[in-house]
Amino acid sequence: MATLKARISVTVVQRLMPGDTAFDTDISAFGARRQVGPPSYFVKTRVMGRQKWVTIGKHGAPWTPDTARKEARKILTEASDGIDRNHVKKTASAASPFREVAEHFVHLYGPKLKPRTLEEYQGLIRRYLVPTFGTLRIDAIVRGDVTTAHAKWAEYPRAANHALSVLSKIMSWAEEHGYRPERSNPCFGVKKYRETKRQRYLRPDELARLGQVLREAEQEAAISAAATAAFRLLLLTGARLGEILSLRWSYVDLGRRLLILPDSKTGQKTIPLNEPAIAILSAIPKVDDNPHVIVGHRTGSAMVDLFKPWSIVRTRAGLADLRIHDLRHTFASVAVETGGSLPVIGKILGHLEPQTTARYAHLSNDPVARLSETTATTIAARLTG
Repeated sequence: MATLKARISVTVVQRLMPGDTAFDTDISAFGARRQVGPPSYFVKTRVMGRQKWVTIGKHGAPWTPDTARKEARKILTEASDGIDRNHVKKTASAASPFREVAEHFVHLYGPKLKPRTLEEYQGLIRRYLVPTFGTLRIDAIVRGDVTTAHAKWAEYPRAANHALSVLSKIMSWAEEHGYRPERSNPCFGVKKYRETKRQRYLRPDELARLGQVLREAEQEAAISAAATAAFRLLLLTGARLGEILSLRWSYVDLGRRLLILPDSKTGQKTIPLNEPAIAILSAIPKVDDNPHVIVGHRTGSAMVDLFKPWSIVRTRAGLADLRIHDLRHTFASVAVETGGSLPVIGKILGHLEPQTTARYAHLSNDPVARLSETTATTIAARLTG
């Protein structure tokens, strides 16, 4: 019976004799020990001042020194947040209903997601997954149940596909935490719907109507000045909705004419500011004790949802099919129309891949066609005297 300190490796683990314990030199709380039977991996944690020994799993697939060390880091991070993995394991039961497991998933996995992504997950769980699977035992859900549910959501293929992805994530997480057998994810093999990429841009006359409605709605106090500013900034910068709603004054550099975002959907990002956007930002009053540009109703908070004011605006403008995200598409379409190159437009929009911007390529033919038409008309007129 011996206790040693060494970097946990396959060789070290295989050489452990019954009663031996090895602590890792990289993560001191992580180790391997052999009692009766094959060796197993463990991690020592401290939750709310109390020491806990958490068994990760026995040596062998899926637990290797590398996968167990990665899991140890995860458990230690949870412990620092006050989460007791042993308690989670005790409450994890194959008989648990899906609703309960989904709540555990949001509580434990949610903090790893970006706020906007977590909000989307919670919305899909609430609207699609819990109404369909809420009372079913987590281990009783099979591929047929998932296929049937996915078919029921066919009217909204994009949302159906996103709900399927979130469900798959929950099922994989449930396997990791003992709610389901390993490699039993019922979402595997369920084909997603082919999504038609909708490209909606505002025509010049529609833009004029939208501008008029924004002015009138603000004057009548039908929507807040903060919401109006948000819509205008979306149009004038091509930014994503989450980037504008989460915008802080500390991210705004008017001297360098930039929005410097520490985090976005594609990571750290800068957005160039033009004169119209600078004028909008300069007119927004700063609120004491609130770091956000687009302020919410609660003290110190940002605005979290623009759906209600947007519904008012688009209804008044007769643009019922227009989504908020289409304002970003409109910025891109006008940029192409005015002669912008796709690589430069992609840089402004923060696209990581050229093919993302390539969806606007067909628009570049419009100014070319107009120039050809004007030129040929002029020549034809001169030919006829």
